[in-house]
Amino acid sequence: MHVVATAGHVDHGKSTLIKALTGTDPDRLAEEKARGLTIDLGFASATLPSQRGISFVDVPGHVRFLKNMLAGVGGVSACLFVVAATEGWKPQSEEHLRILELLGIRHGLIALTKVGQADDDLRELARLEIVDSVAGTFLENAEIVEVDAVDGIGIDDIADALDRLLAQTPTAADDKRPRLWIDRVFAAKGAGTVVTGTLTGGMLRVDQELTVMPERIDVRIRGLQSLHAQRTKVGPGNRVAANLTGVSHDQIRRGDVLVFSEQWHTTHMIDAELDVLGSLGHRVTKRGAHLAYIGSGEYPVKASVIGASGLEPGERGAMRLHLPVDLPLLPGDRFILREAGRGETLGGGRVLDIDPQLPAARARPDMSVDRVVAERGRIDVEHLALLTGEKVSPDIGRWAVEPLLLKQTRDMLFESVHDSGSLGLDIGGLDEFERAVLAELDGVTISGTRAKPVDAVDRLAEHPFVAELVAAGLNPPDAGGVDRAELRELIRRGQVIEESGVCFAPGAIAEAARITAELLAARPEGVTVAELRDAWGTTRKYAIPVATHLDATGVTRRRGDLRIAGPRLPQVG
Repeated sequence: MHVVATAGHVDHGKSTLIKALTGTDPDRLAEEKARGLTIDLGFASATLPSQRGISFVDVPGHVRFLKNMLAGVGGVSACLFVVAATEGWKPQSEEHLRILELLGIRHGLIALTKVGQADDDLRELARLEIVDSVAGTFLENAEIVEVDAVDGIGIDDIADALDRLLAQTPTAADDKRPRLWIDRVFAAKGAGTVVTGTLTGGMLRVDQELTVMPERIDVRIRGLQSLHAQRTKVGPGNRVAANLTGVSHDQIRRGDVLVFSEQWHTTHMIDAELDVLGSLGHRVTKRGAHLAYIGSGEYPVKASVIGASGLEPGERGAMRLHLPVDLPLLPGDRFILREAGRGETLGGGRVLDIDPQLPAARARPDMSVDRVVAERGRIDVEHLALLTGEKVSPDIGRWAVEPLLLKQTRDMLFESVHDSGSLGLDIGGLDEFERAVLAELDGVTISGTRAKPVDAVDRLAEHPFVAELVAAGLNPPDAGGVDRAELRELIRRGQVIEESGVCFAPGAIAEAARITAELLAARPEGVTVAELRDAWGTTRKYAIPVATHLDATGVTRRRGDLRIAGPRLPQVG
């Protein structure tokens, strides 16, 4: 499926031609029919001779309705450019052509209409004028097909030409990130809220839950229609009507967009590349009441030129635009910039950065993923994909990292490990990124919460305090003279057991558990701490911590003043 927009001067026969090709009158408003003038967007579809489907967005030609025209041409893949043989190339023809170029449309067909009302000389003059006017544009080599929809001349010819055009026009990409810019909203009897638009980026399915931006209204798709038929799913590059639940039609407007919110970074500030129209009679500066046309919306914006005081006619430069609402955008999205006071198109271009990090005075925006990473130092690759639309492999952990920062982090951690002494570096003080870098360092080993050089001597393996505890049994020495960091590591390793501020050798605790098991085998009704103390050969100072530890580990259980057998009491005999 391809979506094709009409373009051309007012009253050159766009709507009449679409009706002849599709059987549908795209002028749906009573005022349009009464005046014979397209005011708002119209839609129609047909099947071409090759059985290829085509949808038309019929846009107004009159300058007064230019914003409606701009709302309709986003997301289209080609244009049907209409010029009347009776009038030839007109000012609005020129403006429509420039807008289509600024929006990045690169495929088109020219219909020379109303040929039944023009003699041979007038038709040839109009054709020559068209050739001259489109020279150097994407329409330079476009077919020019003579047609008169009223008299039925050339309808089959233009259908065949559209088939040839679309055979050369790329189909819409499926990036698994659907985005439906809404260009029409209405309430359908018995159905509720219906929105229409040209679907890009991915597929929509019935019963999916999405979000209307920028209002952030969660909705569900009750039904889908495309090419006048009900669908369970619709792919990108199609005109779509979506019946939504969870929202009233008066809560949505043209310019809103339907997306999966988790797939998009929304923004109210962008850096963009602007191509200024060569025909403009003045420089583009930050002065003026600027309007940006993005997707299907018109937005008043605060605009400033990056790196210069202004841009000359025909010049390309960077601008920072401040939007009044947050929109789900991507680098490469096209826009048109107009000046409301003068009522003129200044130019257009593409979005470069949807999350500028640097002040405008220092910004040098482009579409490079490396620049996005460099400005942040490091960034989660999933977030990077939201900002750039590109998926990259992480450099470390889950991050894409600026090379110099990665080297500096590696060097810093390597030095810290080698300067950390016998215990090694406590990784508890590192952030998630630093721990990920540390895990991949050559020559470093991580044990628990400590990182040490691979060839480091383990000075804790035969620590003198452990030897003292082993020798002392259940009458241990005080740990006050032991380095606290070393003691914590000994406890973490299980070389020392600490209970209530008193340290024991694991073997001493095991021996206390064995003796306790022998006592309880003889007296299963329970024993007192005093009896345990005497059997262990220690004092109350140490007996209480030992008994507490045995309770905590399930060797014993407390019943009043007695200790009875717990689930982990050792077997006797």
